[in-house]
Amino acid sequence: MKSSYLSISTWMRRLSSILIIPVAASAIAFTQPKQIQSQPANDGRALTVRAQVQEANSQTGVITARGNVEMFYPARQIQATAAQAQYFSRERRIVLSGNVYILQQGNSIQGETVTYLIDEGRFIATPKANGQVESIYLVNDPNPTTTPQAAPTTPQFKPNSTPQKSVR
Repeated sequence: MKSSYLSISTWMRRLSSILIIPVAASAIAFTQPKQIQSQPANDGRALTVRAQVQEANSQTGVITARGNVEMFYPARQIQATAAQAQYFSRERRIVLSGNVYILQQGNSIQGETVTYLIDEGRFIATPKANGQVESIYLVNDPNPTTTPQAAPTTPQFKPNSTPQKSVR
Protein backbone atom coordinates (compact mmCIF):
# COMPACT_ATOMS: atom_id res chain seq x y z
CA MET A 1 0.00 0.00 0.00
CA LYS A 2 1.39 3.40 -0.93
CA SER A 3 2.16 5.83 1.90
CA SER A 4 0.49 9.21 1.81
CA TYR A 5 2.67 12.22 2.58
CA LEU A 6 1.37 15.67 3.47
CA SER A 7 2.50 18.13 6.09
CA ILE A 8 -0.02 19.12 8.76
CA SER A 9 -0.07 22.69 7.45
CA THR A 10 -1.04 21.34 4.02
CA TRP A 11 -3.78 19.22 5.64
CA MET A 12 -5.16 22.23 7.47
CA ARG A 13 -5.29 24.26 4.25
CA ARG A 14 -7.15 21.40 2.60
CA LEU A 15 -9.65 20.76 5.39
CA SER A 16 -12.25 22.92 3.70
CA SER A 17 -12.05 20.83 0.53
CA ILE A 18 -12.93 17.45 2.06
CA LEU A 19 -15.73 15.50 0.49
CA ILE A 20 -17.11 12.56 2.48
CA ILE A 21 -18.63 9.82 0.37
CA PRO A 22 -20.71 7.34 2.40
CA VAL A 23 -20.33 3.76 1.18
CA ALA A 24 -20.52 0.41 2.93
CA ALA A 25 -16.94 0.68 4.20
CA SER A 26 -17.08 4.46 4.88
CA ALA A 27 -14.57 5.82 2.39
CA ILE A 28 -13.26 9.36 2.38
CA ALA A 29 -12.16 11.07 -0.81
CA PHE A 30 -10.14 14.26 -0.99
CA THR A 31 -10.59 16.74 -3.81
CA GLN A 32 -7.69 18.84 -5.00
CA PRO A 33 -8.18 22.61 -4.77
CA LYS A 34 -7.47 24.37 -8.06
CA GLN A 35 -4.67 26.51 -6.61
CA ILE A 36 -2.73 25.87 -3.42
CA GLN A 37 -0.37 28.40 -1.95
CA SER A 38 2.46 26.23 -0.72
CA GLN A 39 4.47 27.10 2.37
CA PRO A 40 8.07 26.04 2.62
CA ALA A 41 8.28 22.75 4.54
CA ASN A 42 11.32 23.95 6.48
CA ASP A 43 9.73 27.05 7.98
CA GLY A 44 10.12 25.62 11.50
CA ARG A 45 6.42 24.94 12.00
CA ALA A 46 5.91 21.98 9.69
CA LEU A 47 4.84 18.73 11.29
CA THR A 48 5.10 15.95 8.72
CA VAL A 49 3.13 12.71 9.03
CA ARG A 50 3.46 9.70 6.75
CA ALA A 51 0.99 6.82 6.95
CA GLN A 52 -0.90 4.31 4.87
CA VAL A 53 -4.21 6.13 5.47
CA GLN A 54 -4.91 9.71 6.57
CA GLU A 55 -8.23 11.39 7.26
CA ALA A 56 -9.04 14.97 8.18
CA ASN A 57 -12.27 16.27 9.70
CA SER A 58 -12.88 19.97 9.09
CA GLN A 59 -15.66 20.14 11.69
CA THR A 60 -13.59 18.78 14.59
CA GLY A 61 -10.14 19.85 13.38
CA VAL A 62 -8.84 16.31 13.99
CA ILE A 63 -6.43 14.65 11.59
CA THR A 64 -6.01 10.88 11.93
CA ALA A 65 -3.22 8.82 10.37
CA ARG A 66 -3.24 5.01 10.52
CA GLY A 67 -0.86 2.29 9.42
CA ASN A 68 2.91 2.48 9.79
CA VAL A 69 2.78 6.08 10.98
CA GLU A 70 5.97 8.12 10.86
CA MET A 71 5.99 11.62 12.34
CA PHE A 72 8.68 14.28 11.93
CA TYR A 73 8.62 17.58 13.80
CA PRO A 74 11.98 19.27 13.08
CA ALA A 75 11.20 22.41 15.12
CA ARG A 76 11.21 20.25 18.27
CA GLN A 77 13.65 17.65 16.90
CA ILE A 78 11.03 14.91 17.29
CA GLN A 79 10.81 11.70 15.26
CA ALA A 80 8.17 9.09 16.07
CA THR A 81 6.63 5.87 14.85
CA ALA A 82 3.27 4.36 15.84
CA ALA A 83 0.31 2.40 14.52
CA GLN A 84 -1.92 5.51 14.70
CA ALA A 85 -1.53 9.25 15.24
CA GLN A 86 -4.17 11.88 15.84
CA TYR A 87 -3.49 15.60 15.69
CA PHE A 88 -6.08 17.67 17.58
CA SER A 89 -5.47 21.07 16.00
CA ARG A 90 -7.74 23.03 18.35
CA GLU A 91 -6.21 21.56 21.52
CA ARG A 92 -2.71 21.53 19.98
CA ARG A 93 -1.98 17.96 21.02
CA ILE A 94 -0.87 14.80 19.27
CA VAL A 95 -1.91 11.34 20.45
CA LEU A 96 0.22 8.47 19.18
CA SER A 97 -0.99 4.92 19.86
CA GLY A 98 0.08 1.36 19.14
CA ASN A 99 3.72 0.46 19.78
CA VAL A 100 4.86 4.09 20.02
CA TYR A 101 8.54 5.01 19.78
CA ILE A 102 9.65 8.64 20.04
CA LEU A 103 13.16 10.01 19.65
CA GLN A 104 14.02 13.60 20.61
CA GLN A 105 17.61 14.84 20.74
CA GLY A 106 18.92 11.36 21.60
CA ASN A 107 16.31 10.78 24.33
CA SER A 108 13.67 8.16 23.67
CA ILE A 109 10.35 6.96 25.05
CA GLN A 110 8.36 3.82 24.26
CA GLY A 111 4.80 3.01 25.28
CA GLU A 112 1.42 1.93 24.05
CA THR A 113 0.02 5.48 23.99
CA VAL A 114 1.92 8.76 24.14
CA THR A 115 0.28 12.18 24.17
CA TYR A 116 2.39 15.19 23.19
CA LEU A 117 1.14 18.56 24.44
CA ILE A 118 2.66 20.93 21.89
CA ASP A 119 2.41 24.20 23.84
CA GLU A 120 3.88 22.64 26.98
CA GLY A 121 6.48 20.52 25.16
CA ARG A 122 5.41 17.63 27.40
CA PHE A 123 4.94 13.91 26.77
CA ILE A 124 2.49 11.73 28.71
CA ALA A 125 3.07 8.02 28.14
CA THR A 126 0.99 5.02 29.19
CA PRO A 127 1.84 1.31 28.80
CA LYS A 128 -0.16 -1.71 27.74
CA ALA A 129 -2.12 -3.38 30.54
CA ASN A 130 0.29 -4.74 33.16
CA GLY A 131 3.20 -3.27 31.20
CA GLN A 132 5.64 -0.43 31.57
CA VAL A 133 6.77 2.64 29.68
CA GLU A 134 10.47 2.82 28.89
CA SER A 135 12.42 6.06 28.64
CA ILE A 136 16.08 6.57 27.93
CA TYR A 137 17.53 9.99 28.72
CA LEU A 138 20.95 11.34 27.90
CA VAL A 139 22.29 13.02 31.01
CA ASN A 140 25.07 15.60 30.80
CA ASP A 141 27.72 14.79 33.39
CA PRO A 142 30.21 17.61 34.07
CA ASN A 143 32.73 15.09 35.49
CA PRO A 144 32.46 11.98 33.34
CA THR A 145 34.62 9.00 34.19
CA THR A 146 37.21 8.03 31.62
CA THR A 147 36.11 4.39 31.52
CA PRO A 148 32.50 3.25 31.50
CA GLN A 149 31.45 1.39 34.62
CA ALA A 150 28.82 -1.29 34.89
CA ALA A 151 25.52 -0.29 36.44
CA PRO A 152 25.29 -1.15 40.14
CA THR A 153 23.51 -4.38 40.92
CA THR A 154 20.18 -4.11 42.65
CA PRO A 155 19.95 -6.08 45.90
CA GLN A 156 17.38 -8.84 45.87
CA PHE A 157 14.11 -7.70 47.41
CA LYS A 158 13.03 -9.79 50.42
CA PRO A 159 9.91 -8.27 51.97
CA ASN A 160 9.68 -10.56 55.02
CA SER A 161 13.34 -10.82 55.97
CA THR A 162 14.57 -9.27 59.20
CA PRO A 163 18.12 -8.06 59.68
CA GLN A 164 20.44 -10.52 61.44
CA LYS A 165 21.92 -9.31 64.72
CA SER A 166 25.63 -9.77 64.98
CA VAL A 167 27.10 -11.31 68.13
CA ARG A 168 30.34 -9.91 69.53
